[in-house]
Amino acid sequence: MTERLYFRQLLSGRDFAVGDPVGTQMVNFVYLVGDRETGEAVVVDPAYKVDDLLALVAADGMRLTGALVSHYHADHVGGSAFGIEIEGIRELLTRVPVPIHVNRAEAEWVRRATEVSAADLVEHDDADVVTVGEIPIQLLHTPGHTPGSQCFVVDNRLVAGDTLFLEGCGRMDLPGGDAGLMYDSLRRLATLPDTTTVFPGHQYSPQSSEDLSVVKRMNHVFRPTSAQQWKSMLGLG
Repeated sequence: MTERLYFRQLLSGRDFAVGDPVGTQMVNFVYLVGDRETGEAVVVDPAYKVDDLLALVAADGMRLTGALVSHYHADHVGGSAFGIEIEGIRELLTRVPVPIHVNRAEAEWVRRATEVSAADLVEHDDADVVTVGEIPIQLLHTPGHTPGSQCFVVDNRLVAGDTLFLEGCGRMDLPGGDAGLMYDSLRRLATLPDTTTVFPGHQYSPQSSEDLSVVKRMNHVFRPTSAQQWKSMLGLG
């Protein structure tokens, strides 16, 4: 399927939402994933400038058939943050009425944050697969940053949202965060093949992606070998 895979990594403030001060500061990555033969594509975590994202999809000769949500925070799905309204899935649905795929544990958080209806969301469980054309995308439930955080695996790529960055991991001190669950989620991601390429939710390091083998060697979140060591590193015990 590699030759059919359509995959783009887009940086807010550079590739879209150019001139948007929040998007530029937050350095979010949005991903487009699809099937070049069927022309179908989904967007991962659309925020800031929905029309820019749709224009990029159209310019590539693709059509949007869905959206995947890693978690409920406004810089990933839209809503209110820092007293500023950020575009996201609510605005996307006014342009193209596509299904919004969320983890079941995150659905209510997404509804409250974005004010979309339950009917707009497709709730998923761990290990569910969303197929775009003939391209399968596996959904991994990785709680810790939020209760229903999820990552996406497609063609030896891990789109990690805010669960795992190339350096560090997502915060656990925001509503719904849980340090113990984050430890378990990181340990799970560590079992993926070392050749998996990690694509994070933000550009918090010079590289925009890296092999998991390198991330595991360099990222301090993989140094603890027990839950107690993890808690001690975080100053929790």
